[in-house]
Amino acid sequence: MTAIDPDSLSAAEAREARKARLFTQINKADSWFKVLGLSFMTPLLKALAGDNPKAQMKEIWLLLGVPVLAICCFLALWANLAPKVQTSLGAVPGPADVWEQVENLHADARREWQKEEDFYIRQEARNAKLEAAGKADKIKHRDYTGKPTYYAQIWTSIQTVFFGFLLASAVAIPLGIVAGLSRAGEAALNPIIQIFKPVSPLAWLPIVTMIVSATYTTNDGMFTKSFLISAITVTLCSLWPTLINTSLGVASIDKDLVNVSKVLKMNTRVKITKLVLPSALPLMFTGLRLSLGVGWMVLIAAEMLAQNPGLGKFVWDEFQNGSSQSLARIMVAVFTIGIIGFLLDRLMFALQSLFTFSNNR
Repeated sequence: MTAIDPDSLSAAEAREARKARLFTQINKADSWFKVLGLSFMTPLLKALAGDNPKAQMKEIWLLLGVPVLAICCFLALWANLAPKVQTSLGAVPGPADVWEQVENLHADARREWQKEEDFYIRQEARNAKLEAAGKADKIKHRDYTGKPTYYAQIWTSIQTVFFGFLLASAVAIPLGIVAGLSRAGEAALNPIIQIFKPVSPLAWLPIVTMIVSATYTTNDGMFTKSFLISAITVTLCSLWPTLINTSLGVASIDKDLVNVSKVLKMNTRVKITKLVLPSALPLMFTGLRLSLGVGWMVLIAAEMLAQNPGLGKFVWDEFQNGSSQSLARIMVAVFTIGIIGFLLDRLMFALQSLFTFSNNR
Protein backbone atom coordinates (compact mmCIF):
# COMPACT_ATOMS: atom_id res chain seq x y z
CA MET A 1 0.00 0.00 0.00
CA THR A 2 1.35 3.45 -0.97
CA ALA A 3 1.89 5.81 1.96
CA ILE A 4 0.25 9.27 1.83
CA ASP A 5 2.71 12.15 1.96
CA PRO A 6 1.60 14.45 4.83
CA ASP A 7 3.32 17.46 3.20
CA SER A 8 1.40 17.02 -0.06
CA LEU A 9 -1.82 16.58 1.89
CA SER A 10 -1.20 19.83 3.77
CA ALA A 11 -0.50 21.67 0.51
CA ALA A 12 -3.72 20.33 -1.02
CA GLU A 13 -5.71 21.33 2.03
CA ALA A 14 -4.17 24.81 1.91
CA ARG A 15 -5.14 25.17 -1.75
CA GLU A 16 -8.69 24.07 -1.01
CA ALA A 17 -8.88 26.53 1.88
CA ARG A 18 -7.67 29.39 -0.33
CA LYS A 19 -10.16 28.38 -3.00
CA ALA A 20 -13.00 28.29 -0.45
CA ARG A 21 -12.06 31.76 0.81
CA LEU A 22 -11.97 33.06 -2.76
CA PHE A 23 -15.44 31.70 -3.52
CA THR A 24 -16.74 33.22 -0.28
CA GLN A 25 -15.43 36.63 -1.32
CA ILE A 26 -16.97 36.26 -4.79
CA ASN A 27 -20.34 35.37 -3.27
CA LYS A 28 -20.14 38.40 -0.98
CA ALA A 29 -19.36 40.64 -3.95
CA ASP A 30 -22.26 39.15 -5.92
CA SER A 31 -24.87 41.33 -4.18
CA TRP A 32 -22.96 44.48 -5.16
CA PHE A 33 -22.50 43.26 -8.71
CA LYS A 34 -26.30 42.95 -8.89
CA VAL A 35 -26.70 46.46 -7.47
CA LEU A 36 -24.40 47.87 -10.14
CA GLY A 37 -25.98 45.86 -12.95
CA LEU A 38 -22.83 43.74 -13.34
CA SER A 39 -24.27 40.33 -12.50
CA PHE A 40 -22.12 38.67 -15.16
CA MET A 41 -19.01 39.37 -13.05
CA THR A 42 -19.89 36.61 -10.55
CA PRO A 43 -19.83 33.66 -13.00
CA LEU A 44 -16.83 35.23 -14.77
CA LEU A 45 -14.81 35.33 -11.55
CA LYS A 46 -15.95 31.84 -10.60
CA ALA A 47 -14.88 30.52 -14.01
CA LEU A 48 -11.46 32.14 -13.62
CA ALA A 49 -11.21 30.56 -10.16
CA GLY A 50 -11.89 27.11 -11.67
CA ASP A 51 -15.43 26.55 -10.39
CA ASN A 52 -17.04 24.43 -13.15
CA PRO A 53 -15.99 26.73 -16.05
CA LYS A 54 -18.40 25.11 -18.52
CA ALA A 55 -21.45 25.85 -16.38
CA GLN A 56 -20.17 29.36 -15.59
CA MET A 57 -19.68 30.12 -19.30
CA LYS A 58 -23.35 29.32 -19.91
CA GLU A 59 -24.25 31.82 -17.19
CA ILE A 60 -21.88 34.42 -18.66
CA TRP A 61 -23.48 33.95 -22.08
CA LEU A 62 -26.94 34.46 -20.57
CA LEU A 63 -26.01 37.51 -18.47
CA LEU A 64 -23.53 39.21 -20.81
CA GLY A 65 -23.48 37.58 -24.23
CA VAL A 66 -27.22 37.73 -24.90
CA PRO A 67 -27.58 41.43 -23.89
CA VAL A 68 -24.53 42.41 -25.96
CA LEU A 69 -25.88 40.46 -28.94
CA ALA A 70 -29.28 42.13 -28.55
CA ILE A 71 -27.65 45.57 -28.49
CA CYS A 72 -25.60 44.74 -31.59
CA CYS A 73 -28.75 43.57 -33.40
CA PHE A 74 -30.56 46.75 -32.37
CA LEU A 75 -27.70 48.93 -33.66
CA ALA A 76 -27.52 47.01 -36.95
CA LEU A 77 -31.30 47.27 -37.46
CA TRP A 78 -31.22 50.97 -36.58
CA ALA A 79 -28.31 51.65 -38.97
CA ASN A 80 -30.10 49.90 -41.86
CA LEU A 81 -33.59 51.30 -41.35
CA ALA A 82 -32.78 54.88 -40.30
CA PRO A 83 -31.69 56.19 -43.75
CA LYS A 84 -34.95 54.93 -45.24
CA VAL A 85 -37.11 57.16 -43.02
CA GLN A 86 -37.25 60.75 -44.25
CA THR A 87 -38.43 63.62 -42.02
CA SER A 88 -38.67 67.39 -42.44
CA LEU A 89 -35.11 67.55 -41.10
CA GLY A 90 -33.79 64.87 -43.44
CA ALA A 91 -33.23 61.15 -42.90
CA VAL A 92 -33.40 59.73 -39.38
CA PRO A 93 -29.81 59.71 -38.06
CA GLY A 94 -28.12 56.36 -37.59
CA PRO A 95 -25.76 55.32 -34.80
CA ALA A 96 -22.72 56.91 -36.51
CA ASP A 97 -24.54 60.26 -36.87
CA VAL A 98 -25.63 60.22 -33.25
CA TRP A 99 -22.12 59.39 -32.05
CA GLU A 100 -20.77 62.26 -34.18
CA GLN A 101 -23.07 64.63 -32.30
CA VAL A 102 -21.85 63.22 -28.98
CA GLU A 103 -18.35 64.24 -30.06
CA ASN A 104 -19.60 67.63 -31.28
CA LEU A 105 -21.38 68.35 -28.00
CA HIS A 106 -18.24 67.43 -26.08
CA ALA A 107 -16.16 69.69 -28.34
CA ASP A 108 -18.67 72.53 -27.85
CA ALA A 109 -18.40 72.08 -24.09
CA ARG A 110 -14.61 72.21 -24.20
CA ARG A 111 -14.71 75.42 -26.26
CA GLU A 112 -17.18 76.97 -23.83
CA TRP A 113 -14.98 76.00 -20.86
CA GLN A 114 -12.02 77.65 -22.62
CA LYS A 115 -14.06 80.82 -23.23
CA GLU A 116 -15.03 80.89 -19.55
CA GLU A 117 -11.42 80.44 -18.48
CA ASP A 118 -10.25 83.20 -20.84
CA PHE A 119 -13.00 85.51 -19.56
CA TYR A 120 -11.86 85.19 -15.94
CA ILE A 121 -8.19 85.55 -16.94
CA ARG A 122 -8.99 88.83 -18.75
CA GLN A 123 -11.09 90.00 -15.81
CA GLU A 124 -8.32 89.32 -13.31
CA ALA A 125 -5.76 91.04 -15.54
CA ARG A 126 -8.01 94.10 -15.91
CA ASN A 127 -8.67 94.27 -12.17
CA ALA A 128 -4.96 93.92 -11.45
CA LYS A 129 -4.19 96.91 -13.71
CA LEU A 130 -6.90 98.98 -12.03
CA GLU A 131 -5.54 98.12 -8.59
CA ALA A 132 -1.98 98.98 -9.67
CA ALA A 133 -3.24 102.32 -10.99
CA GLY A 134 -4.92 103.09 -7.68
CA LYS A 135 -8.43 102.69 -9.05
CA ALA A 136 -9.59 99.93 -6.72
CA ASP A 137 -13.08 101.44 -6.60
CA LYS A 138 -13.56 100.56 -10.27
CA ILE A 139 -12.74 96.88 -9.83
CA LYS A 140 -15.67 94.65 -10.77
CA HIS A 141 -16.21 90.89 -10.53
CA ARG A 142 -18.71 89.55 -13.01
CA ASP A 143 -19.87 86.01 -13.55
CA TYR A 144 -19.45 84.41 -16.94
CA THR A 145 -22.78 84.39 -18.77
CA GLY A 146 -22.04 82.21 -21.78
CA LYS A 147 -24.40 79.53 -23.00
CA PRO A 148 -24.67 76.42 -20.80
CA THR A 149 -22.80 73.35 -21.98
CA TYR A 150 -24.52 70.00 -22.49
CA TYR A 151 -22.89 68.76 -19.29
CA ALA A 152 -24.17 71.80 -17.39
CA GLN A 153 -27.68 71.06 -18.65
CA ILE A 154 -27.39 67.46 -17.47
CA TRP A 155 -26.27 68.66 -14.03
CA THR A 156 -29.17 71.15 -13.87
CA SER A 157 -31.67 68.36 -14.59
CA ILE A 158 -30.13 66.11 -11.93
CA GLN A 159 -30.25 68.91 -9.35
CA THR A 160 -33.85 69.69 -10.24
CA VAL A 161 -35.08 66.10 -10.05
CA PHE A 162 -33.39 65.49 -6.69
CA PHE A 163 -34.81 68.72 -5.24
CA GLY A 164 -38.32 67.73 -6.36
CA PHE A 165 -37.78 64.13 -5.23
CA LEU A 166 -36.65 65.21 -1.74
CA LEU A 167 -39.67 67.50 -1.41
CA ALA A 168 -41.93 64.64 -2.49
CA SER A 169 -40.32 62.28 0.03
CA ALA A 170 -40.65 64.82 2.83
CA VAL A 171 -44.38 65.01 2.15
CA ALA A 172 -45.11 61.40 1.19
CA ILE A 173 -43.31 59.49 3.96
CA PRO A 174 -45.06 61.17 6.95
CA LEU A 175 -48.44 60.98 5.21
CA GLY A 176 -47.82 57.33 4.34
CA ILE A 177 -47.01 56.54 7.99
CA VAL A 178 -50.22 58.27 9.11
CA ALA A 179 -52.28 56.36 6.52
CA GLY A 180 -50.66 53.06 7.50
CA LEU A 181 -51.12 53.49 11.25
CA SER A 182 -54.62 54.96 11.22
CA ARG A 183 -57.70 53.71 9.40
CA ALA A 184 -59.11 57.23 9.64
CA GLY A 185 -55.93 58.61 8.07
CA GLU A 186 -56.18 56.06 5.26
CA ALA A 187 -59.83 56.92 4.67
CA ALA A 188 -58.98 60.63 4.52
CA LEU A 189 -56.00 60.30 2.16
CA ASN A 190 -57.31 57.60 -0.19
CA PRO A 191 -59.69 59.82 -2.22
CA ILE A 192 -57.00 62.50 -2.57
CA ILE A 193 -54.53 59.89 -3.83
CA GLN A 194 -57.00 58.41 -6.30
CA ILE A 195 -57.94 61.83 -7.69
CA PHE A 196 -54.50 63.42 -8.05
CA LYS A 197 -52.29 60.39 -8.80
CA PRO A 198 -53.28 60.15 -12.51
CA VAL A 199 -52.91 63.89 -13.20
CA SER A 200 -50.42 64.66 -15.97
CA PRO A 201 -47.51 67.06 -15.38
CA LEU A 202 -48.83 69.10 -18.31
CA ALA A 203 -51.95 69.80 -16.24
CA TRP A 204 -50.00 70.71 -13.10
CA LEU A 205 -47.53 72.97 -14.91
CA PRO A 206 -49.82 75.99 -15.61
CA ILE A 207 -51.09 75.94 -12.02
CA VAL A 208 -47.60 75.70 -10.57
CA THR A 209 -46.34 78.41 -12.91
CA MET A 210 -49.05 80.87 -11.83
CA ILE A 211 -48.60 80.15 -8.13
CA VAL A 212 -44.79 80.39 -8.22
CA SER A 213 -44.92 83.57 -10.31
CA ALA A 214 -47.34 85.14 -7.83
CA THR A 215 -45.49 84.13 -4.64
CA TYR A 216 -41.84 84.07 -5.69
CA THR A 217 -41.35 87.62 -6.92
CA THR A 218 -37.62 88.07 -6.28
CA ASN A 219 -35.15 87.75 -9.13
CA ASP A 220 -32.04 87.27 -7.01
CA GLY A 221 -33.15 84.44 -4.74
CA MET A 222 -31.48 81.08 -4.20
CA PHE A 223 -33.58 79.46 -6.95
CA THR A 224 -34.79 80.67 -10.30
CA LYS A 225 -38.50 80.56 -11.08
CA SER A 226 -38.01 78.02 -13.84
CA PHE A 227 -36.11 75.74 -11.45
CA LEU A 228 -38.86 75.93 -8.81
CA ILE A 229 -41.63 75.39 -11.35
CA SER A 230 -39.93 72.26 -12.71
CA ALA A 231 -39.03 70.90 -9.26
CA ILE A 232 -42.50 71.44 -7.77
CA THR A 233 -44.11 69.80 -10.81
CA VAL A 234 -41.82 66.82 -10.23
CA THR A 235 -42.88 66.79 -6.57
CA LEU A 236 -46.59 66.77 -7.36
CA CYS A 237 -46.26 63.91 -9.84
CA SER A 238 -43.74 61.72 -8.01
CA LEU A 239 -44.91 61.66 -4.39
CA TRP A 240 -47.72 59.12 -4.91
CA PRO A 241 -45.68 55.88 -5.27
CA THR A 242 -43.78 56.66 -2.07
CA LEU A 243 -46.97 57.56 -0.21
CA ILE A 244 -48.79 54.40 -1.30
CA ASN A 245 -45.89 52.02 -0.66
CA THR A 246 -45.07 53.58 2.71
CA SER A 247 -48.69 53.19 3.74
CA LEU A 248 -48.71 49.53 2.63
CA GLY A 249 -45.40 48.85 4.41
CA VAL A 250 -46.62 50.35 7.67
CA ALA A 251 -50.00 48.60 7.47
CA SER A 252 -48.35 45.22 6.87
CA ILE A 253 -46.30 45.23 10.08
CA ASP A 254 -46.56 41.96 11.99
CA LYS A 255 -49.47 42.24 14.44
CA ASP A 256 -47.42 40.49 17.12
CA LEU A 257 -44.91 43.35 16.99
CA VAL A 258 -47.74 45.85 17.34
CA ASN A 259 -49.04 43.97 20.39
CA VAL A 260 -45.55 43.96 21.90
CA SER A 261 -45.34 47.72 21.46
CA LYS A 262 -48.62 48.06 23.35
CA VAL A 263 -47.41 45.82 26.16
CA LEU A 264 -44.20 47.84 26.43
CA LYS A 265 -46.27 51.03 26.32
CA MET A 266 -44.11 52.61 23.63
CA ASN A 267 -44.88 56.25 22.90
CA THR A 268 -45.61 57.29 19.31
CA ARG A 269 -42.07 58.51 18.53
CA VAL A 270 -40.40 55.33 19.77
CA LYS A 271 -42.99 53.16 18.04
CA ILE A 272 -42.36 54.87 14.70
CA THR A 273 -38.55 54.95 14.90
CA LYS A 274 -37.97 51.50 16.47
CA LEU A 275 -40.83 49.48 15.00
CA VAL A 276 -42.67 51.11 12.11
CA LEU A 277 -39.82 52.45 9.97
CA PRO A 278 -37.53 49.36 10.14
CA SER A 279 -40.43 47.09 9.23
CA ALA A 280 -41.70 49.33 6.41
CA LEU A 281 -38.32 50.16 4.85
CA PRO A 282 -38.36 47.54 2.04
CA LEU A 283 -41.70 48.71 0.64
CA MET A 284 -40.80 52.33 1.37
CA PHE A 285 -37.64 52.06 -0.71
CA THR A 286 -39.60 50.41 -3.51
CA GLY A 287 -41.85 53.47 -3.48
CA LEU A 288 -38.84 55.80 -3.46
CA ARG A 289 -37.34 54.03 -6.49
CA LEU A 290 -40.63 54.33 -8.35
CA SER A 291 -41.00 57.98 -7.35
CA LEU A 292 -37.52 58.88 -8.56
CA GLY A 293 -38.20 57.15 -11.89
CA VAL A 294 -41.50 58.99 -12.29
CA GLY A 295 -39.85 62.26 -11.31
CA TRP A 296 -37.12 61.83 -13.92
CA MET A 297 -39.69 61.19 -16.66
CA VAL A 298 -41.85 64.12 -15.58
CA LEU A 299 -38.86 66.46 -15.37
CA ILE A 300 -38.15 66.49 -19.11
CA ALA A 301 -41.68 67.65 -19.98
CA ALA A 302 -41.62 70.19 -17.13
CA GLU A 303 -38.30 71.66 -18.27
CA MET A 304 -39.54 71.95 -21.85
CA LEU A 305 -42.44 74.18 -20.85
CA ALA A 306 -40.87 75.96 -17.86
CA GLN A 307 -37.66 76.63 -19.85
CA ASN A 308 -35.51 75.41 -17.00
CA PRO A 309 -32.01 75.13 -18.56
CA GLY A 310 -31.77 71.35 -18.35
CA LEU A 311 -32.16 68.43 -20.72
CA GLY A 312 -35.82 69.19 -21.38
CA LYS A 313 -34.97 72.70 -22.59
CA PHE A 314 -32.11 71.25 -24.66
CA VAL A 315 -34.54 68.93 -26.47
CA TRP A 316 -37.05 71.75 -27.00
CA ASP A 317 -34.39 74.16 -28.31
CA GLU A 318 -33.07 71.58 -30.76
CA PHE A 319 -36.62 70.84 -31.94
CA GLN A 320 -37.21 74.56 -32.49
CA ASN A 321 -33.81 74.97 -34.12
CA GLY A 322 -34.67 72.58 -36.95
CA SER A 323 -31.13 72.21 -38.27
CA SER A 324 -29.80 69.11 -39.98
CA GLN A 325 -28.05 68.13 -36.74
CA SER A 326 -31.05 68.69 -34.44
CA LEU A 327 -32.60 65.25 -34.74
CA ALA A 328 -29.30 63.52 -33.96
CA ARG A 329 -28.79 65.79 -30.95
CA ILE A 330 -32.27 65.02 -29.68
CA MET A 331 -31.44 61.32 -29.95
CA VAL A 332 -28.25 61.95 -27.94
CA ALA A 333 -30.49 63.49 -25.26
CA VAL A 334 -32.82 60.47 -25.39
CA PHE A 335 -29.94 58.08 -24.71
CA THR A 336 -28.59 60.40 -22.01
CA ILE A 337 -31.98 60.48 -20.28
CA GLY A 338 -32.25 56.69 -20.42
CA ILE A 339 -28.74 56.07 -19.07
CA ILE A 340 -29.16 58.56 -16.24
CA GLY A 341 -32.54 57.03 -15.38
CA PHE A 342 -30.87 53.61 -15.11
CA LEU A 343 -28.08 55.02 -12.91
CA LEU A 344 -30.60 56.74 -10.62
CA ASP A 345 -32.48 53.47 -10.18
CA ARG A 346 -29.21 51.66 -9.38
CA LEU A 347 -28.39 54.37 -6.84
CA MET A 348 -31.70 53.91 -5.06
CA PHE A 349 -31.30 50.13 -5.14
CA ALA A 350 -27.81 50.49 -3.60
CA LEU A 351 -29.31 52.57 -0.78
CA GLN A 352 -32.07 50.01 -0.36
CA SER A 353 -29.47 47.23 -0.10
CA LEU A 354 -27.58 49.18 2.58
CA PHE A 355 -30.59 49.91 4.77
CA THR A 356 -32.81 46.86 4.27
CA PHE A 357 -32.62 43.11 3.84
CA SER A 358 -34.95 43.11 0.85
CA ASN A 359 -34.05 41.04 -2.19
CA ASN A 360 -36.15 43.11 -4.56
CA ARG A 361 -34.47 43.90 -7.85
